[in-house]
Amino acid sequence: MARVVLGLNLSWAVKRWPLPEDWAEISAKLDVKYVQFSFDLLDPRSTQDAVEYMAWLVVDAIKRYGVAIHSTFTGLGAYSFNLLSHPDPVMRQDALDWYMKAVDFTAKIGVKATGGHIAAKSVKDYGDPSRRSYIDSALFDLVNALRRYAQAKGLEMILWEPMPVPRETPWTMAETDEVLKKANVGPGVAVKLNIDVGHQCTLRGIEADPYEWLKRFAPQSPSIHIQQTDGKADRHWPFTEEYNRMGIIKPEKLVESIDASGAKEVYLLLEYIPPFEAPDNEVLTNLEKSIKYLKQYIPTA
Repeated sequence: MARVVLGLNLSWAVKRWPLPEDWAEISAKLDVKYVQFSFDLLDPRSTQDAVEYMAWLVVDAIKRYGVAIHSTFTGLGAYSFNLLSHPDPVMRQDALDWYMKAVDFTAKIGVKATGGHIAAKSVKDYGDPSRRSYIDSALFDLVNALRRYAQAKGLEMILWEPMPVPRETPWTMAETDEVLKKANVGPGVAVKLNIDVGHQCTLRGIEADPYEWLKRFAPQSPSIHIQQTDGKADRHWPFTEEYNRMGIIKPEKLVESIDASGAKEVYLLLEYIPPFEAPDNEVLTNLEKSIKYLKQYIPTA
């Protein structure tokens, strides 16, 4: 039986509770120990002084509140970029630098994994078979370089998130298998997955079933984003009574699917992304209700 632990991606804290002492205190009050740090809370290419200062604040806050950071992760900001599949080679190199800085910050705060959205092709590149093949080749070369850099910095893995858009590698189950195979060639840290149970919304058939993704890939996905969703779009709703009535994600089925996969240990990280215009007290209430509901099925330690 798999060890399944409930945690929080810090997407809910962005712009509202940006100080480590604030999100750490809220997490502790929710009795949630494990969090995933979002790079929407800090651009890893901020000035050296700012990065060093924020790293110190993070380490101090998690010690004081008894919170542990499972991994660091791209947020909405980085998701807006093509990153390692940009059509221009200079911009791909720039994206590699962004990820190297993410590795640096992750190492500074004593965390062993980073990752997230890795690559998105342009419309022209995706529609041209020869360009698509070329961009994929360049992508895996860059990822392999990043793996070696991460190893040099003391990390243990890169987390690669399958995405809901065909141009965003990987999209399908077959592409996800290919990523795991090609990205792990040669020396460097392991490339693992960070499945999101809302990212199957543009697929069809068995591939549209988030539970089938968990049964197949949970052993290669040490962290999994959970959100309430109707399966029609990437909603990132909370697990409240209102959204649970509309949603397709059942926590007991998540645990059952992970157990069926043969996975040994998985962290289920609530990725609640509230609208920026949502009232702040409503965001906290939704977060509290979600954790209370999910803790009926998933332990937090």
